[in-house]
Amino acid sequence: MIRSVVLAKLKAGYDAAELSSIQDGLRNLNTPGTVRYTIGIDAGLRDGNWDYVIVADFEDVDSYRNYDEDAAHNALRARLAPFVEQIARAQFEIPDA
Repeated sequence: MIRSVVLAKLKAGYDAAELSSIQDGLRNLNTPGTVRYTIGIDAGLRDGNWDYVIVADFEDVDSYRNYDEDAAHNALRARLAPFVEQIARAQFEIPDA
């Protein structure tokens, strides 16, 4: 299984309604091989946290690559980009339990 983690710092004054719409779109993506998809805004429990997070699990590398290249996903990513000041990404393998 491949886990993808994306963290974003958002620009001040981002459009909250548009961000919510983007989140809904991301949650409703249904790319083959997606096992779990979680997205949200930081709960504000510690100073200095990043603002926005996406954690997604995929059956395998090919499933992740298909998601990463998916046209609907990339359209949503393009809508999110103007609100992002900084972004960090990592994908890693989760060994079988």
